[in-house]
Amino acid sequence: MTSRICLLAAILGFGTHLARAAAEPAAKLSLQDARKIAIQNHPRLQVAADLAAVAKAQLQETRSAYYPVAAGNLTGAEAIAQSRIAAGGLNNPIVFDRLAVGLVVDFLITDFGRTFELVRSSRLHAEAQAATVVTTRADLLLQVELAFYGVLKAEAVRQVAAQTVRSRRLVAEQISTMAEGKLKSGLDVAFANVNLSQAELLLVEAENAVAASHAALANALGLSERRAFTLVEEALSPAPPSDVVGVLDRALQNRPELSALRLEVNAAQSFAKAERDLWFPSVSAIGAAGLIPYRESELDSRYAAAGFNVNMPIFNGFLFNARRAAAVERARAQEQILRDTQNNIVRDAQKAWLDATSGYQRLSVTEQLVEEASKALDLARERYQMGLGSIVELSQAELNETEAEIARTNARYDYQGQFAALNYQMGLLR
Repeated sequence: MTSRICLLAAILGFGTHLARAAAEPAAKLSLQDARKIAIQNHPRLQVAADLAAVAKAQLQETRSAYYPVAAGNLTGAEAIAQSRIAAGGLNNPIVFDRLAVGLVVDFLITDFGRTFELVRSSRLHAEAQAATVVTTRADLLLQVELAFYGVLKAEAVRQVAAQTVRSRRLVAEQISTMAEGKLKSGLDVAFANVNLSQAELLLVEAENAVAASHAALANALGLSERRAFTLVEEALSPAPPSDVVGVLDRALQNRPELSALRLEVNAAQSFAKAERDLWFPSVSAIGAAGLIPYRESELDSRYAAAGFNVNMPIFNGFLFNARRAAAVERARAQEQILRDTQNNIVRDAQKAWLDATSGYQRLSVTEQLVEEASKALDLARERYQMGLGSIVELSQAELNETEAEIARTNARYDYQGQFAALNYQMGLLR
């Protein structure tokens, strides 16, 4: 008895929760609002921004070679009298008892262009990462638009399905009433009930599609859980451009991923030059000064010295040759990646233009289809009521009318998504 009471309480509580959720008004959401929410919330865009910040910090890291390096030192030593370091090196210095404090400054005078090329490579890479943020933003906005129109499409199909259920239920009830008066046969009633069941099945599938489309929209917005939105209908997009050549030109000029890849190619080429410059000598200056408050009598209380050093590589087991070869091949690979991406963009832009053009043409065709299907359904109903037509003829007319309505709905929102994809391919969706 206790378990039954608990189960009943749980069912009542769950029902109350559903009733409250249903009573809560859904927030209105326009396409512009959806874009703003996605830009603010989606983690993929934040990842791209963080990687761009990393590249910017690495640029400053590379530029640090232009500045002197200063380090303070505090050194103390105590040794046995007349001690000298006799092992572990080629020199043989004497060690004095002392406590000293000083400053050492090391400054690179020139390395004959290597640091310049490294800084240039880092700067170009940082700019490429900034362009990648734009690419990620465009990808995200496209997903938002497709998910937004997907929800509108699913809800419109659900309305068609619901209207179909209502009309077919009415027809089934009318035929059942006529069958009771011996005006129609049982076969007519069976066909009408089959049509009603098909409409109810269509409505169930439409309800599932609506739920799935809302989940896809929440994911595109960067939300961790589904939220109820009432979407604001968007105006129909204009006709696509009539010239595909212009579309391809704009795609090659505006796509941010192409800009990022061009910058990466230049960065790789600069890095290859920097690796070539490893064989050049580097000239640096060094200075040191300090005080020795506690010392042996042989040492002065102050010290200062300055000098320079020229480091010229001679042989290192072909290390520099290997590094330069790897950098050159990496630059060539980047060039081929750029070329392949350009080819793919030309293909995708042309396909998007063809899809949008075809989708725009489908709008008028499906409007005409709905008009003709509605006329055919009206005639089939009149013929059936007058006893001139069969239930099969009426059922086929109802099916054609439903399919025409769904085709018109699909055509409208498919074109909205195709037009958004075309703008993305032309680099206009940012």
